[in-house]
Amino acid sequence: DGEANVGVDVALTWTPGYGAKLHTIYFGETFDEVDSAAGGLPQGTLTYSPDTLKMAKTYYWRVDEFDVAETHKGDVWSFTTEGSVGSPNPANGGEDVSQTPTLTWEPGVFADTHEVYFGADPAALELKGSGNLGEESIEPGQLEWNTTYYWRVDEANNADADSPWTGPLWSFTTANFLIIDDMESYNDLDEGEPGSNRIYLAWIDGFDNPGTNGSVVGNFDPPFAEQSIVHSGNQSMPFEYNNAVGMSEATLTLTSNKDWTVKGVDTLTIWYIGGTGNAAETMYVTLNGSATVDNEDPAAAQVFTWTEWSIPLQAFADQGVNLANVSSITLGLRSVSSGAGKLYFDDIRLLAPAP
Repeated sequence: DGEANVGVDVALTWTPGYGAKLHTIYFGETFDEVDSAAGGLPQGTLTYSPDTLKMAKTYYWRVDEFDVAETHKGDVWSFTTEGSVGSPNPANGGEDVSQTPTLTWEPGVFADTHEVYFGADPAALELKGSGNLGEESIEPGQLEWNTTYYWRVDEANNADADSPWTGPLWSFTTANFLIIDDMESYNDLDEGEPGSNRIYLAWIDGFDNPGTNGSVVGNFDPPFAEQSIVHSGNQSMPFEYNNAVGMSEATLTLTSNKDWTVKGVDTLTIWYIGGTGNAAETMYVTLNGSATVDNEDPAAAQVFTWTEWSIPLQAFADQGVNLANVSSITLGLRSVSSGAGKLYFDDIRLLAPAP
């Protein structure tokens, strides 16, 4: 159910319900057609092979089952054949998604143009935008917290008689916290290439100023964001430090989510993991380049399990930070022993008080 890139000569199979003796299969090109279908011929086998299907098309099917006493109506399932729009980001069914996401996808093999439909009601999606091949992204705007949204990309090619193609229905659920950086948006595209978003270009480290800043963000070879040692999702930020110069830090300039008062948020949380071989330098976080809070654990850099660091926002407000306009966040380690090591950071979030 919901599978993409299915072959056009697919054979459908299923597991029978308890006590089922006969199965009636309904198959079609729309949900309503299949959901309302009736009067089909029952069969005893657990497989159904439709004729060769069209490419880049979503199909719907349903299996009703008879257990001698009565017939039980099945759910409507769907799948999309190969060549269709795919690879949605956020991933289909994704959770804890940013409230200001950028939706992206891979176009189908025949697509020249597309229309994007979006909304919180899967039965009443609104046209959110349209575009041409090569424009496979859209920003739906500020979304609500802890809400499931649905979206679909329909594609067309005026030279193809089967066009337009209705895309599969995708969904994701926004987080019930504010995401400052979950490290998921970074990629390895060449600098200057459209869509390039390398992690070390967002988090400015000491690579160009090693005499004053001993940090290096990102792996030396792609993937530059870490994809094995992660707290959640698919990526985290590698952070090497060498405090022979006194400190190591990296700074992210915020382009969104600069108001740290929304929804009553009162706590900044940062997930990190280090290692026993790291030097025990003082970990700190700075907002707006001026207000700094140190980690209370002097050996934080040596922790070898993912650890959540929680900081009351009042600690920054007490130092003069306007929490309604936070422009930057800096993660760093200050010298205690002029030591070195490597950390990973992930899931920088703002939490609201528990209800």
